[in-house]
Amino acid sequence: MRRALAAFTALLLVLPLPAAAQEVQYFPVPAGDHPHDVAPAPDGTVWYTGQGKGVLGRLDPKTGKVERIPLGEGSAPHGVIIGPDGAAYVTDSGLNAIVRVDPKSKEVKTWPLPKSGINANLNTAAFDGKGRIWFTGQAGIYGRLDPATGTMDVWNAPKAVGPYGITGTPQGDIYYVSLAGSFLGKPDLESGETAVIEPKTPQAGTRRVWSDSKGRLWVSEWNAGNVSMYEPGAKDWKVYKLPGAAPHAYAVYVDDKDKVWVTDFSANAILKFDPVTESFKSFPSDKADAAVRQLNGRPGEVWGAESGADRLVVVRTPGEDVSD
Repeated sequence: MRRALAAFTALLLVLPLPAAAQEVQYFPVPAGDHPHDVAPAPDGTVWYTGQGKGVLGRLDPKTGKVERIPLGEGSAPHGVIIGPDGAAYVTDSGLNAIVRVDPKSKEVKTWPLPKSGINANLNTAAFDGKGRIWFTGQAGIYGRLDPATGTMDVWNAPKAVGPYGITGTPQGDIYYVSLAGSFLGKPDLESGETAVIEPKTPQAGTRRVWSDSKGRLWVSEWNAGNVSMYEPGAKDWKVYKLPGAAPHAYAVYVDDKDKVWVTDFSANAILKFDPVTESFKSFPSDKADAAVRQLNGRPGEVWGAESGADRLVVVRTPGEDVSD
């Protein structure tokens, strides 16, 4: 009886919801996967890193079916993104390597970090305008891999430990942030040298970063509970405090309409921020301590990984773009 009830409950979570209730939908993944990052793919599926089990998961939102691909003994995948070739690229802190998973053959290819990058605690990755993948390691490194040649370079980060979120801009540039170092960094695409950009708020705890369509950098400030925006042309910051008491901004994502999405651990919610009206809208989780670690999306959909609830979550609005 209990098994039947559990199966029925899981089915309810993936069946199409009534129009009035379809703004938020949840998809359970296998217990213990503790999904960390998500990456919606062009074919409609959604990849996620199963950090707790050393797997890369692939959700079919139409059926709720989850396929899991083991990444190797000792794997602890953190970030996942979709590359220009349509493959999933993973920053794996357990393997201390960049991993590529082919979407058709499911073949797993691994590029280990050189000895200088041992125990890097790999975090997140992004592609530059030349098809090279850049990555961060919280132990105090950042690096660049050319998947075509296998050439990898690793540099020591300014202020040592802390490199965390990273993003590519429409212009092909790369920016990353340091959580412990609390800065926004722009590495030179060839030399690798980082230009340090100090945030407006001291010790803000810059955790994640995402570029909008204009190349402006949106940053989640964990310690300060802010979402901030850096304009490279004007070299100026704007800072917006999240609503509520003692907010903690973890992830940030900018959708195709340049609306900004943030996760707040204190509120246990995904927030939508409109830069035009400077207003927030909250989408709280229906489970305590959901811990949405990262956000990503595609037109009409914003996806998150609830690491604390072993679920993926999507925010969407029926009949209109989620940004409207």
